[in-house]
Amino acid sequence: MLVQNGVTGDSRVQKEAESAAAAGYEVVLLGASPTGKAEEWALGGATVRLVPVNRVFDRRRHEMRRGWLRSPLAYPPGPLAAYRHRQARAWRADLDTDRARGAAPLALAPREAAYRLFWAWTGLRRKATRKLEADRAAAAGGVDRLAASYWKAVMGDRAWRRLDPALWDLELSFGPVVDELRPDLIHANDFQMLGVGARAKLRAKAAGRDVKLVWDAHEYLPGMKAWKNHPWWKDAQLRHEREFAPHADAVVTVSDTLAEMMRERHGLPELPEVVMNVPDTGGAVERPVPGLRERCGIGPATPLMVYSGAPLEQRGLHILVEALPALPEVHAALIVSYPHWRYVQRTRERAAELGVADRVHVLEYVPHRQVVPFLAEADLGVIPIHHWGNHEISLITKFFEYSHARIPIVVSDVKTMSALVRRTGQGEVFTAEDTADFTRAVERVLADPETYRKAYAEQVPLDEWTWDGQAKRLTDLYARQLGA
Repeated sequence: MLVQNGVTGDSRVQKEAESAAAAGYEVVLLGASPTGKAEEWALGGATVRLVPVNRVFDRRRHEMRRGWLRSPLAYPPGPLAAYRHRQARAWRADLDTDRARGAAPLALAPREAAYRLFWAWTGLRRKATRKLEADRAAAAGGVDRLAASYWKAVMGDRAWRRLDPALWDLELSFGPVVDELRPDLIHANDFQMLGVGARAKLRAKAAGRDVKLVWDAHEYLPGMKAWKNHPWWKDAQLRHEREFAPHADAVVTVSDTLAEMMRERHGLPELPEVVMNVPDTGGAVERPVPGLRERCGIGPATPLMVYSGAPLEQRGLHILVEALPALPEVHAALIVSYPHWRYVQRTRERAAELGVADRVHVLEYVPHRQVVPFLAEADLGVIPIHHWGNHEISLITKFFEYSHARIPIVVSDVKTMSALVRRTGQGEVFTAEDTADFTRAVERVLADPETYRKAYAEQVPLDEWTWDGQAKRLTDLYARQLGA
């Protein structure tokens, strides 16, 4: 199994690996090490290995060249600009030391003049360098647009090699590890690992081995907000996906709607297998210690709303903080995969500005088997995602987790989830990015939470939203591919 993250925050791949191992398969789950060091541990009957990824290609080829025509004064890429800056500071320190020793101003004058000239010249070049780097990062200039158009016209779907060569960093890091394992089946999660799996399959075929490739499409890429703020990034991922999708022997995805869209987009011969990312409620319940409220430092009577998921701006979790001044008794728990990310820090800073920092609690993920009882201590779960194509069609992981925790859900008016919440009555819908309407929805739920909780006994099909049935779909697919 291949995934481009560090595994620990990805409940789907963890459940898939554990379930495949329980079905009798020898499973090695390869993820990207967030520390740059190789790691390994057991996950049920599976083995997790984190692979160091050397990020060399984050800068495109032209960004490694000197901008002679665009900015002749700019320093060449590399350490020279920083070196010159420190050289000037050292020169300044040397002059100040001699002056402190009593050197005559007239004696220091020539060196002082030379220093000032050097400082002005290097400062001018540093400014030019920063502008060139910013222009290249924005890729908004005429030469950038011309270059992108040229590579797309000449290379077609292969143009991702120029538009986002960072995809090669995954191949060069994971490819040799996959080859060494000599798998019978490769399960590639999401669009970036599809290429790694496809190339490994092709190398195995050239060596006389038949390897099956299962592609697990978590997202609909055309409707997704770009992970990186570069105008070429998303187009590169789309072309990369199109190049390697035909090599998949089977496709798995997360919803019926997405399955239909994937078949149409890639001309798949059959509908992808749907494996929903629902909680694993089988076996013994693992209760987190300490619990959610204890970690927040609040008692059972304090109103608590919770957000659980990745801390991305398009997920809209900052609206919980914006609403707190109008919800004077309510606390907000933000359970996020990366508490150190800048967006989380900005959200904390905003809480301080609003005077509600003492009611905002940023917490880390708990193991996936503990998620449901952890969330169950909250009074309501929030899904404040913004209007992006991918969000409109999704029933996301946290929706199922909140549902199994039997807490009311306050969700933005994205199409699929809002329609389901309105139908089941398990929560309230608010207008996305509208703080006043969000506040209204929260107040309404807190005024009568039991009405919403009753929906879980009467309207919500929790028995269908369990992992055991989903896992069987996946392992049956493996068996068909391997002829077992």
